Amino acid sequence: MKVPLSSGYLLIRGDTSFFLVARSKETFALPIETSDAEVFQGVHRGDLIVVSAPEGGDPEQARLLCELVRSYRQPLVVLPKGHPGTSRLRMVLSVAPRIMPRTDIVRGTHPDQDVICSSGELSRLEMAAEGESVSLSGFDPETMTLWVFPLGPLPTGSASMDEYLFSPGR
Repeated sequence: MKVPLSSGYLLIRGDTSFFLVARSKETFALPIETSDAEVFQGVHRGDLIVVSAPEGGDPEQARLLCELVRSYRQPLVVLPKGHPGTSRLRMVLSVAPRIMPRTDIVRGTHPDQDVICSSGELSRLEMAAEGESVSLSGFDPETMTLWVFPLGPLPTGSASMDEYLFSPGR
């Protein structure tokens, strides 16, 4: 399934977790800081910026995390496996043209940007930039819901979100 998304946000929700997807507005070098190196990854205009919240949370927090990278070029920090801080990471972020959720990686410890830590309920979903759209493979309309929002703060409350609901037949 393709979801039109050139500049806003795509929120993909399961029962208890979500992904927030945005597109890079321009090309830039993304610094990735590990315990022993600094690597720069090329990000191209249109690449996906995906925030994963495996335990749920506030989508506005995910939007702010996304914008720290997309608009302000905040470096990504990768913690070493076994680091005590990984248990406090409620949201993680990856940037790539195609991103595959995985349940077998520890949050905040994986430097490869084509994968992202996920809950089991969203782990079948694969996201890819395709033209002015986001292509979703493995989307299950029985267990997942989509919203497409314009740029800016996300609405709060289910009533204000209803107008942004995306149905695959649109």
